[in-house]
Amino acid sequence: MPIVPINQILVGRNRRPIKGEKVDELKESIRANGLLNPITVDQKLNLIAGLHRLTACKLLGLDAIACNIVTYQYAEQARLAEIDENLIRNELEPLERSELWLERDRILERMGLRAKAGDNQHTLKGGEMISPPLKRTVELAREAGYSERTFQHGKQIAKGIHPDVKQMIKGTAIAESPTALLKIARAGSQERAVAEAAQQAFELAEAQGDVQAAEKQAKLLAEAKNKQKELQTLAYNSALAEKEVKSLSKKSQCQPSNPAKNVTVGEEWMLGRHLVYCGDTAKQEFTNLLPSDAALAIATVSSTWNHNYLVGEARVVAVLRSQGQIYEFYQRNQMPFQYELLLGNIYVGIFSHQSLSQPQTEINVEGVEGIVNYLINLYTSLNNFVIAPFMGNGEVLIACERMGRICFIGDDRPELVSRGIGRWEKWTGKQSQKTR
Repeated sequence: MPIVPINQILVGRNRRPIKGEKVDELKESIRANGLLNPITVDQKLNLIAGLHRLTACKLLGLDAIACNIVTYQYAEQARLAEIDENLIRNELEPLERSELWLERDRILERMGLRAKAGDNQHTLKGGEMISPPLKRTVELAREAGYSERTFQHGKQIAKGIHPDVKQMIKGTAIAESPTALLKIARAGSQERAVAEAAQQAFELAEAQGDVQAAEKQAKLLAEAKNKQKELQTLAYNSALAEKEVKSLSKKSQCQPSNPAKNVTVGEEWMLGRHLVYCGDTAKQEFTNLLPSDAALAIATVSSTWNHNYLVGEARVVAVLRSQGQIYEFYQRNQMPFQYELLLGNIYVGIFSHQSLSQPQTEINVEGVEGIVNYLINLYTSLNNFVIAPFMGNGEVLIACERMGRICFIGDDRPELVSRGIGRWEKWTGKQSQKTR
C-alpha cells in the first residue's frame, strides 16, 4: 500500500462539509488502531474519498498516510468515483444527496455516457476502457433503498432551489427534511421557468451578435432569479418557523403562573428586557413607550378596534381573526392589506406599507401559541422588537422571551396583565419590576 506525505494530498473545493463529530470518532479510532481504511487519490494525488480520515490524520500530527491510488484518464471520471463513494455513505443530508444525484447525472450526460441496466462495470468510450462503473444514478439510488419517486424529487430539489437559498438551508433542520425542501424548490417555479427561458434567449442573442436583445434578456434573467430567490427565501423561513413551532414542548403551552401581582391601570412593568403596560393600548400613554423600528405587531381584535396606528410602528402587522369577521374588519380599517394566511382555524391578516410576498407552501400550525411562534419566527430576527397591544394568555410575551425578541405588550384589563406577568416569572424564574 503506497504511503504518501499528507501535505501532498490535494483537496478540491467541491468537497462536502466536514462533520466534526465524525472526525473526532476517527481520531480516537486511528490513535488506537491505526488507519484501517486507506484514503483514495488519483495519480495526481487529488483526493477522491476519505476527507474525514485525512483530516483526522492531520489533527493527529501524522506526516504521511496510506493511499489507494487509482488512475483516471479524465477528471470527470475521478469526480464520478468521488460522488459514488459519498453516495454509499448513510450520513448524507437529503439536500447533499440530491445535489450529488443531479451532479452525477449531469457528468454522465456531458461525457456522452448512457449506461443501461445490465451494463458491465466498464464501458467503452472511444475504444478505451474507463472506470468507475457507469450505472444510471436512479439504479444506484434504488440499490441504496430509495424509490424512483424519491430520486426524481431529489433532482427537483437540487435543480429547483436557488444557490443562495441552498447556502441558507445547509446546516439547518430544513436540510434534513425532504418534504420541506421540495416545497421550497416548488416555490417560485414560474420565476425559475422564466429565468431558464431568458437564459436560452440571452445565449442565442449573444451568438447572433444582437447586443440590444442580449441586454434585454439579461435584465429579465436577473429579475426572474431575484424573484425566485425572494419567494424561496420566504418559503424557507416559513418551513423553518413551522418546524420550530412543532418542536416546542407542551410544557410551554400550559405553564402555570405565579400568584397574581397587584396590578392597576396606568402602571408600567419591566420583565427583563420586556415592557408591560396596564392601560388602554390605543392611547398615547402606550404608543409613547413603543420603539420606532419594531419588526412585528401581533394583535387580536376586540369589540372595539382603535389600533390602526400599529402599521406605522411595525414593519409587519399580523391581525388574528375568526372566520366570518375577517372581511368586515379589512373593509372597515384603512391599514394597507398585503395578504391573508390561514393558520389552523385562525385567519391572519398581514398588513404592511412594504410589499410582502405571501408564503406559497401549505402551513400546518395549531393553536394561538403555535400561530404566535410561527409569526415571530417568520417575520422577525434575534433582538427585534415585537409589539402586542393585547395580553391574552401571554403568548407573545413568552414567545419573545424564549426566542430572544424584545416585547412591548399591554392590556387595559389588570387581571390579564397580572396573569401575564406571573406566567413570565414562572417561566424564567426571575422577578418583574414595577417602574411606574
